[in-house]
Amino acid sequence: MRLQRVLLADDHRLLVEAFRVLLEPHYEVVGAVFDGHALLEAVPRLHPDVVVLDIAMPLLNGLDAGRQLKQKMPEVKLVFLTMNQDPDLATKAMEAGASAYLLKSSAGSELFHAIAEALKGRSYVTKQIARGMQESFVRDPQPKERVKVPTSRQREVIQLVAEGKPMKQIADVLNVTPRTVAFHKYRAMEWMGCKTTAELIQFAVKNNIVGMA
Repeated sequence: MRLQRVLLADDHRLLVEAFRVLLEPHYEVVGAVFDGHALLEAVPRLHPDVVVLDIAMPLLNGLDAGRQLKQKMPEVKLVFLTMNQDPDLATKAMEAGASAYLLKSSAGSELFHAIAEALKGRSYVTKQIARGMQESFVRDPQPKERVKVPTSRQREVIQLVAEGKPMKQIADVLNVTPRTVAFHKYRAMEWMGCKTTAELIQFAVKNNIVGMA
């Protein structure tokens, strides 16, 4: 019987190597990527059964990368392994198609359990986060008023702006013109009612539109 294939996606390279050592006796670790764009490129090429990924990654955050990935390859299981304890973000991850959500402070045995559950087609959320999700629902069972949501391209631009990259470099990363980058940036600012780049970044981070380490 073949080993299940796992791809790692996290910009903390020492952690990636630690996860590789932990998982390799039990799974075939087919590779590691360090940003969201690289993840979208690697999955069709490496054909993993499971992707273990972080929320906060450069160029394209894990939440948006995972969402795009599930649209293109819904059979791939997503296991989020992150430092972010926000239950609302965990809810967004599960809504985006994640099979599991756990913390980097979790025990190695919990990661194995989460991957096993994902491969069986089941969902798993670490107890600490699950409790927060339940408490949030009890406090406010009504759906929250949704923040105006930018398009996927606008989120990519905002992510790169938040990382401090200049327009020309953003254009190179996204393979578009600087004028197109400016259009998406200012369109997003208009939609979200932000007058400055700083306000745009603060709004995007606060509302989990972009992932920051």
